[in-house]
Amino acid sequence: MIKELQLRLLPEQAANEDLLKQAVSHETGEVLPAITAVRVLKRSVDARQRTIFINLTVRVFLNELPEEKEYPTIVYGDVSKGKPVIVVGAGPGGLFAALRLIELGLRPIVVERGKDVHERRRDIALISREHAVNPESNYSFGEGGAGAFSDGKLYTRSKKRGSVEKILHAFCQFGADASILVDAHPHIGTDKLPGIIENMRKQIIRSGGEVHFETRMERLIRKGDEVTGIETHNGKSFLASVILATGHSARDVYRYLFAQQIAIEAKGIAAGVRLEHPQQLIDQIQYHREEGRGEFLPAAEYSMVAQVNGRGVYSFCMCPGGFVVPAASDQQQVVVNGMSPSNRGSLWANAGMVVEIRPEDYPLLMHNEEIKEPAGSPLALMAFQERLEELAWLNGGQKQTAPAQRMADFVGKRNSFDLPPSSYTPGLLASPLHFWMPDFITARLRDGFRRFGNTSKGFLTNEALMIGVETRTSSPVRIPRDRDSFQHIICKGLYPCGEGAGYAGGIVSSAIDGERCAEAVFGAY
Repeated sequence: MIKELQLRLLPEQAANEDLLKQAVSHETGEVLPAITAVRVLKRSVDARQRTIFINLTVRVFLNELPEEKEYPTIVYGDVSKGKPVIVVGAGPGGLFAALRLIELGLRPIVVERGKDVHERRRDIALISREHAVNPESNYSFGEGGAGAFSDGKLYTRSKKRGSVEKILHAFCQFGADASILVDAHPHIGTDKLPGIIENMRKQIIRSGGEVHFETRMERLIRKGDEVTGIETHNGKSFLASVILATGHSARDVYRYLFAQQIAIEAKGIAAGVRLEHPQQLIDQIQYHREEGRGEFLPAAEYSMVAQVNGRGVYSFCMCPGGFVVPAASDQQQVVVNGMSPSNRGSLWANAGMVVEIRPEDYPLLMHNEEIKEPAGSPLALMAFQERLEELAWLNGGQKQTAPAQRMADFVGKRNSFDLPPSSYTPGLLASPLHFWMPDFITARLRDGFRRFGNTSKGFLTNEALMIGVETRTSSPVRIPRDRDSFQHIICKGLYPCGEGAGYAGGIVSSAIDGERCAEAVFGAY
């Protein structure tokens, strides 16, 4: 017999198999010998009160054993003779588009401007060691996209767009731990995600698809209003329908589309800083106890949001037990992001702290003569991103050292004359962020920080460090597409996809959008 139960247990009970079975026995009235297995289906931490509980959904097996496999697997067939489809970009949108194409019997040709995930590691290491940014191989560009080396969080609210479960099952099939099927906020870890991505690529090739690295799309091949293929920077041409999954940092692609009068439109973004606290302090605040998380609780997370002068101020991509990393994609810019290894074991917690920016806010952001695009241009907010990243580079010492300021000093408009230890390996330079960042952002951040400090005592502190700047929260443009066919509204055969096209906001939602674009191509074929 199989039963499903909802349990509310103390952390030490949930962490111990024998105590868990005792709780099941108490709840069901079954004797312990009859409980042959307990499989956890969902797990979340409830830390709203001083007594912390773990909420569990469990499947209980009585006098029978569970099936060995915890999730269904997909069989990827041979598509070497299938109709080709070009996938530009090997981030989550592109990879899951390619895998779904194989399921549907089509042959994906994946074209990626950056390097494979192992070669990419070397270029990323050079950013910290030598302050050298390879514009084609960095935290944004390369196999796995922006998510490969920035955490691997799989939480999404995009459940109406497609099957989140299917995406998580695929990650498990390619090597992720099955705990991602259980946790309320699933997370793979930047130490494990690259191997999973490599397994996906091997499957694409094994099934007869192609993957071309260090191959940047130079232009679309068009016949009238139809896209029939692409040309690349190294002279190669590929002919087929095109799924465009280039990621949120492919600014050259946006400029190309605009120059070719292929419709794009400005989309709202968010910008601010990466805020870093000692993890122990966040544990104490979130778990309401001096000892912090103790033995049985995970590194604590937080989520902050407020409305300030008509715009949202909120935390983004919170990384408990993580690191702040240099995410620039060109030399004269400083951009920061966050990541966590699978054990979330560092001494620091970090999160983006950002302010919502809408296209109509552009004239208020900073003096327009400093930005290359006029108000009303679909590239205006992209130009603002670039200017803010350039200012961070100028104020960070004109290398990958990042400008930084203590949190309470920023709120009080004081300079920070020293900085606490940080996870950011290229180094920090004390800088008055309150002075040179746009007042549109800094005024709202100050107000938001005061509110967060009032609701979470100890959060607003000079032990916390603001590191500038966080700008790559999402694409600054949307490439409009037909609601039903997923094709570009003007160009037949072009399928804008994922975060770079303005239709997703993270690994899972990009993966879902990639699958839907693949299905749209199949439907058109």
